Amino acid sequence: CTLSYEEAIKDSEIILHVTPSKFVRETIKKYKDYVTNQPIIMCAKGFEAETLCTLSQIIEQEMPNSKYGIFSGPSHAEEVSVGIPTAIVIASKDEGVRNLVQETFMNEKMRVYTSDDVIGVELGGALKNIIAFGAGMCDGLGYGDNAKAALMTRGITEMGRLGVAMGAHVTTFTGLSGIGDLIVTCTSMHSRNRRAGILMGEGKSLEETLKEVDMVVEGIVATEVAYKVGKKLNIDLPITNAIYSVLYENAKPEETVRALMTRSKKNEMEEVVNNGFVHN
Repeated sequence: CTLSYEEAIKDSEIILHVTPSKFVRETIKKYKDYVTNQPIIMCAKGFEAETLCTLSQIIEQEMPNSKYGIFSGPSHAEEVSVGIPTAIVIASKDEGVRNLVQETFMNEKMRVYTSDDVIGVELGGALKNIIAFGAGMCDGLGYGDNAKAALMTRGITEMGRLGVAMGAHVTTFTGLSGIGDLIVTCTSMHSRNRRAGILMGEGKSLEETLKEVDMVVEGIVATEVAYKVGKKLNIDLPITNAIYSVLYENAKPEETVRALMTRSKKNEMEEVVNNGFVHN
């Protein structure tokens, strides 16, 4: 362990960036002058609220000539750290980066897949936090398994809809960084986003919730960013919009659920086809 960026980076082969998303840009600014040819592997999952940037966009802005990758998937640290089997995906535009990370980290306890869909992998990791927050609210309201299963299923459709509009491959959301990370974050008590949602579903305020969780809840910022991007791109995001109304407009969780349940009638398969999950 060291407090020196220069000492940490010197003679390294890979740089793992693990700060919360709101500190990504300022941290890169502090260490970028010490980087030579090492790839930057982003392990955070989120957005920059002020600019609506993804984390890969921040890397490209601050270090335009660097090689980088996005490491994502269902990987709660509490389990990885004690050797519980985990599968994860490394996404990069650079094949050499993908192969290096896969070769370095893959073993009998960690299975590493590769992808070239950088935006899709990082959006899966960021957007699932919104749905997990909603799943927590379902638990806090006492709605049971049916409601949460419906929320998760419609949530992955919503993630794919926004992801495709932002340039991702829709099939990425059926993989580890999409459905995989969504399942683990919506169902595990290791999830800060789900725990925060539970507290708000039980009637606590956002301020009380953040104080009790006492850790970064990425889904709160992700909700704000996805809401704004959805409006900008004219994308229909009913679940995101409902959670936004609870977090930022003081809406009651029960009222938002009622509004979601009474939306206009839809044909499920038409929506799936239109979102690109399958093709006519």
